[in-house]
Amino acid sequence: MAACVLAGYPKASYYRHRAGPRVPTRPPIAQRDRAQPGALVTAERADVLALIAHPDYVGLSLSQTFYRAWDDGRWVASKSTWYRVAHAAAVTLKRHRKANKNPKKIPELVAVAPSQVWSWDITKLKGPYYGQYYHWYVIVDIFSRKIVGWRLEDHENSVLAAEMIDTAVTDNGSSPQYFHSDNGAAMVSKPVGYLLERLGITRSFSRPKVSNDNPFSEALFRTGKYVPEFPEVFDSLDHARDWARWFVHEYNINHRHSGIGYHTPNNVHHGLTAATDTARTEILNQAWKDHPERFAEQPQSPRLPSRSAINDPKNRTRPELNLSHTG
Repeated sequence: MAACVLAGYPKASYYRHRAGPRVPTRPPIAQRDRAQPGALVTAERADVLALIAHPDYVGLSLSQTFYRAWDDGRWVASKSTWYRVAHAAAVTLKRHRKANKNPKKIPELVAVAPSQVWSWDITKLKGPYYGQYYHWYVIVDIFSRKIVGWRLEDHENSVLAAEMIDTAVTDNGSSPQYFHSDNGAAMVSKPVGYLLERLGITRSFSRPKVSNDNPFSEALFRTGKYVPEFPEVFDSLDHARDWARWFVHEYNINHRHSGIGYHTPNNVHHGLTAATDTARTEILNQAWKDHPERFAEQPQSPRLPSRSAINDPKNRTRPELNLSHTG
């Protein structure tokens, strides 16, 4: 070895060359291709598949089937082996009952004036700490788009929701015919249900997993969260309430809403749009008179729609679906 050191020749290379060429070896056999002394025979695999499909265990998961068969004295192999056999035979392992798509009827609500249909929902606003949220309850009139009721709390509660609804009806001076929401816990709660029943208001619910069934509330929350003044994180509950108070005022009094002819929700809700329409028309007529070359035709001011709807029946393309107002 001293010679290797003096010659600068690696010892490992010396031993490798001294040993001569390697004898080719057979590549290793994959585990799946090796003989398995404990593997199930064909008849036993058939027994497992027969138990999975046995009438006594219809509708049960494979795990439930395995243990129930075991308790019934029918043991063939371990549970993991059952899963391997089922997988190899392409047997469906998810054996729970599948829910039908949109099993509920489509809610169809039409309003031709304010205070006929209200929609409400609850959204979360980020608090100062990770995982902390404030809950913003909001009721909107789908015809006028006015926020007729709201409150902001540090938790979601059905009693608080019922109090908000009761206050909104009192402040509005009349109750709507229909009250629409999704299927949240507060929405389907008994306090809210009892209150609406006492007020003579019919409840309506969105279909599961169909956000478009509650478009007015969803659009309102999007508007609120996209205004430049919206904080991504609120410092406190009072901070969140101050912002919500500011937003509701600006939205109801000053926001020109595209869905109501660019009028403000407050003016539409209280029937105060005529003066604005007259003033707009006069200005447009004067502009047409002064510079007709700037227009392809005489301009018209935006018109207030005569109706507002959730899943408008006029636009239905599937007549086989039944009308449903109630929850």
